[in-house]
Amino acid sequence: QVQFVESGGGLVQPGGSLRLSCVVSGRNVSGNIIAWYRQAPGTQRDMVAHIIRGSNIWYSNDVKGRFTISRDHAKNTVYLQMDSLKPEDTAVYYCNRFPYWDEYWGQGTQVTVSS
Repeated sequence: QVQFVESGGGLVQPGGSLRLSCVVSGRNVSGNIIAWYRQAPGTQRDMVAHIIRGSNIWYSNDVKGRFTISRDHAKNTVYLQMDSLKPEDTAVYYCNRFPYWDEYWGQGTQVTVSS
């Protein structure tokens, strides 16, 4: 059993910032790649970033240069710092392993970018 609990979403104006948190519990995932995914209404769930160790990081082209993923192994927490937000970043954001465990999706956290 693994639990992913996401938080930190909200309503922000274009150009603003948010910091998402993902607390992982139930299993030691320190050796796993943990990713942030997002899903906008009517679209598939896409991965935006993943991390295993500090220098082993990947970003999608859509968010590269604007989002920063980080990980605190001691707190079992993965963060997503989102800067220069755009309306097209509006989505529910989820964290999970990469490749994902389909049975362990959390509730996600809603991010809305709108003026």
